[in-house]
Amino acid sequence: MIEFLAPYVDRGELPGAVAVVDRGGRTEVAAVGSAVLPGAVAVVDRGGRTEVAAVGSAVLPGAVAVVDRGGRTEVAAVGSAVLPGAAMTPDSIFRIASATKPITAATLLTLVDDGAVQLDAPARQWLPELAAPMVARTPDTLDLVPATRPITVHDLLNSTTGWGFPSDFELPAVQALFPVQPDGRRVRAFPPRDEWLRRLAGVPMLHQPGQAWLYDTSSTLQGALIERVTGRTLGEVMAERFFGPLGMRDAAFHVPAASLDRFTACYQLGSAGLELYDAPAGDFAAPPAFELGNGGLVMTAGDWAAFGRMLLAGGVAPDGRRLLSEASVRAMLTDQTTAEQRASGLLFFEEGQGWSFGGSVDLASSPLGLVPGRYGWVGGTGTSAFVTPSSDTVAVLFTQVAMAGPGTPAWMYDFWRYVAS
Repeated sequence: MIEFLAPYVDRGELPGAVAVVDRGGRTEVAAVGSAVLPGAVAVVDRGGRTEVAAVGSAVLPGAVAVVDRGGRTEVAAVGSAVLPGAAMTPDSIFRIASATKPITAATLLTLVDDGAVQLDAPARQWLPELAAPMVARTPDTLDLVPATRPITVHDLLNSTTGWGFPSDFELPAVQALFPVQPDGRRVRAFPPRDEWLRRLAGVPMLHQPGQAWLYDTSSTLQGALIERVTGRTLGEVMAERFFGPLGMRDAAFHVPAASLDRFTACYQLGSAGLELYDAPAGDFAAPPAFELGNGGLVMTAGDWAAFGRMLLAGGVAPDGRRLLSEASVRAMLTDQTTAEQRASGLLFFEEGQGWSFGGSVDLASSPLGLVPGRYGWVGGTGTSAFVTPSSDTVAVLFTQVAMAGPGTPAWMYDFWRYVAS
């Protein structure tokens, strides 16, 4: 743990840290940095070998990490859930932002498993608003032509509907999309589902269906499709399919009043340091008008780890119930992109990553901590959640500082390297 934190002390980003590692009586003690800022305590038990660390940070107020290697689980909770005071705990609740996407995709795939929808079915069967989209003839113009084929369920899952964000935000069709697809971390910026679909239908698509990978909007559409197919809210379907069977007790689209004392505040970095982005009693303290499949969930790190463990078990819950077919799990863990699509998505991908249903897939090892076959995604509120089949590992790191853009922060790379090692 101290190796992971020390570089932040050296760079002045982390005031200080103390670690005690006892390996069967062989004890290491390390203390670095300053005791100026208060901290919190994390305990990691590796089969009886215990690490204890006390930290505080002006850059990351707090964090919870869960690393499950084949059932051997490390849990660390450090820093503050709300500044000042309110220590972070393993059951602290976070806004997970785009780490919602894999769960939304898996929920839609349960409907495919049930035969309620088919991958090659036109989405307009349930989303008639998408029946006649217009498409930019070339990305740099608003000269429009009809779509050459219907948008399919597979397009929604693979983020190739034609709507979404490319690496160039200045393109005319992208500028037209921004008012309809605002920042997903601001869940109350979205109107009710049907009104959102009506507005989206008036936005020209940047590419023809199936042609290009584009970020974010397809995941919102997945959630809308799930609701239309089932006649229920997205949260109700997720609770039935995953949250209940997996014991994800805090996973939801808002935090009930009884749990607000465990809900973290969210911050952003401003010119004077950390600024409040959303308070515990803010945007997530009541149900939203539209439950967003692209990034609206709240949960604990342990909740997402339970979902990840189910994926690594081939879709089977701890009690033996099958929640997702082996074929659907296999599809989620397999890259679905072309080389051209990966190249156009490098603002969002790391070099050596592709995309599958709801998340990225590592295609090659890299010094950043990428491992071939690793699947999952990150969230713009400072969250990271991945599974690595080759090592049977689930790794979740939840923090509460909103990212300024799509780039991955250095501390997240450090966590990935820690897990990969």
